[in-house]
Amino acid sequence: MTTGKRKSFIKQEYRPKIKPELTFSDHLTETLSVLGLLAMWAMVAYAFNVLPDTIPVHFDFKGNPDRYGGKTSLILLPILTTLLYAGLTVINRYPHIFNYPVKITEENALRQYTHATRMIRLLKLVIILMFSIIVYFTYRTATGASEGIGMWFLPLLLVAVYLPLIIYLVRSFKSK
Repeated sequence: MTTGKRKSFIKQEYRPKIKPELTFSDHLTETLSVLGLLAMWAMVAYAFNVLPDTIPVHFDFKGNPDRYGGKTSLILLPILTTLLYAGLTVINRYPHIFNYPVKITEENALRQYTHATRMIRLLKLVIILMFSIIVYFTYRTATGASEGIGMWFLPLLLVAVYLPLIIYLVRSFKSK
C-alpha cells in the first residue's frame, strides 16, 4: 500500500508553439479543398432535384450498390465532409499537440510541424475528393447512368488515404 499521492495526468514534454508558414502548394491544397467542398454541395443541390426518391446509400467491395434509402440521405455526405474539413482545419492550427513518430525538439519542431500540417491538408483534400466521387456515382447509379462505383474505388481510396501518411512518415524520419 502506498501513502503518496498519485498523479492522474501524464506529463507532456515541452513543445514549442510554432506556426509553420504556408507555401504556395499549401495555399493551393487549401483552395482546392474549399472548391471541392463547394462543388460537392452544388452537386448535391443539383442532384437532389432530379434524383428518384430511392437511391443507393452503400456500395459493396466490388462497387455495386447493396443498400438503398431515401434521397435525403445524400445530404449526409457533404455535412459529414464539412464537419471533417472544419475539425481538421481547427486541429491543424495546433501542431504542437499532435502525436509524432520522433521526439520534438527546438531544432526539429518547425520541420516536423510543417510535415504534419501538410499531411493533414492533403488528407482533407483526399477526404473531400473521395466523398465527392461517392456523391457523383450515387447520382449516376440512381439515375441509371452507371451500375455502381466500380471496383477501382476501394483500391484508389486506400492508396489516396495511406500515401500522404507514408510520405509524411518518410519525411518525418528523414528530418529528425
